[in-house]
Amino acid sequence: MAGAFDTRTLEALLFVSDEPLTPAVLSQALELDRRTVEAMCDRLQAELEERGSGLVLRNVAGGWRLFTHPDTQPQVERFVLSSRQARLTKAALETLAIVAYKQPATRHQVSAIRGVNSDGVLRALTDRGLIEEAGRDEGPGRAVLYATTPQFLERLGLPSLAALPSLAPLLDLGADVEEVTDPVVAPEAAPSDPAELDGTMTDEAPSEAEGEG
Repeated sequence: MAGAFDTRTLEALLFVSDEPLTPAVLSQALELDRRTVEAMCDRLQAELEERGSGLVLRNVAGGWRLFTHPDTQPQVERFVLSSRQARLTKAALETLAIVAYKQPATRHQVSAIRGVNSDGVLRALTDRGLIEEAGRDEGPGRAVLYATTPQFLERLGLPSLAALPSLAPLLDLGADVEEVTDPVVAPEAAPSDPAELDGTMTDEAPSEAEGEG
């Protein structure tokens, strides 16, 4: 039978997860049967709503995930996109590095290099003004091409893309994104702290106004 500690642990697991957690995963983590876990999720969902929490628990894509309450969307979006509060996440830095060196690049190319779907990260970087649409690919489907913006150069303190560090000492872009990321966020003329890309910013920052923990 689930106790207060189990409920607390459940909420903590949901808070730190960046994807929906299935009953099977939660059952294994909590060492409880799936029926008990599902009942706990239903109860937590109701409790959050009853106490007027800024978070809501939803059953999406076959699992449970915490989100910020829809009523808080305007304020949360403004906070997340604020140049003073939002820090680029590791995923955003990786994606930005790939676009910077490979531009113009399509979403498919970026996702293939990173090994994960990067649509959401590309949208976030576009919203932040660090990348922009730069035409269409000539191949089938006429995919959108992405390139960095003048604001990207400004944030890194670079006069032009030619000032980006050479990739010659590194493996090629497809080998290891981590190796590609470093020169972009810390070139000789650029800020030493990736957070400085966004001024005095204070991660994986919530999306959709998602309550990613």
